[in-house]
Amino acid sequence: MKRVLVFGGFGFLGYYLVKELLQKEYNVTVADIVEDDDLKNKVKFIYCDISNENEVISIFENDTFDIVYNLAGFANLDNAIKFPLKTINLNVIANMYILEQCIKNKIKKYIYASSAYAMSNKGSFYGISKLASEKIIEEYHKKYDLTFIILRYGSVYSEREYNNNYIYNLVKAAVLNKKIDHKGDGNEIREYIHAADAAKLSVDVIESNSYENRHVILTGTERMKRIELFEMIKEILNNDLDIKCNDSGYNNHYKFTPYSFEPSVSKKLIANPHIDMGQGLLECIRAVYNKG
Repeated sequence: MKRVLVFGGFGFLGYYLVKELLQKEYNVTVADIVEDDDLKNKVKFIYCDISNENEVISIFENDTFDIVYNLAGFANLDNAIKFPLKTINLNVIANMYILEQCIKNKIKKYIYASSAYAMSNKGSFYGISKLASEKIIEEYHKKYDLTFIILRYGSVYSEREYNNNYIYNLVKAAVLNKKIDHKGDGNEIREYIHAADAAKLSVDVIESNSYENRHVILTGTERMKRIELFEMIKEILNNDLDIKCNDSGYNNHYKFTPYSFEPSVSKKLIANPHIDMGQGLLECIRAVYNKG
């Protein structure tokens, strides 16, 4: 029975991942800052704030693991934009704390929960933090031969209430307030995937060597406009719903696709007149002799 450690195992996606791991009879330890009443008696739970390096270290000192998942950190894009320092600390630096322990404790596989925004010029500090962590993980693989799998999640949803569960919060507002107030134009396209399906795929990847040291995109199979989603909710609620798309600000969210190509172009600036290379070397040599 393989021993699996899941950072953020009681979060939005973590809950479903842990359930899937248990169903497949893995030995599961959850490290998180919150507990889950439904799962806490089925797994070993350790309180851990991943931004505290000592708390991360203590987990590995007191137990051994074969596989580590990191689903912890900032997952809400809008909150990440508001708190850039905290975002980098949680999504990048804390990820490195975990990576360091994976190397020291010879973890066999490291699975990182990234995002479709890692491929986009949208997403602000959230997307930047995910891309930075991806590149760091790749470097740990090159330097220390750490086997990794990076999972880029798309638009995940479920029936459980979390602040980053967009569809649940949308439905809640529709049911309680009889309205949907969308800040985009409604033509944004998403490929929604239920968290249970995403969790199943997230476990499937550790059971095959074909996904090792690769980036895997996990999204739904159907492309849907936001307005189509709103109209579907309205129909289910017997048309008792007011929908407004005011296009007042959706700048940090991608519209049709998370993929972006944005090359950084630099200009070469040459000093004119300039100090000749030979003259520059003579000046360096003279400075050394003068100090001697």
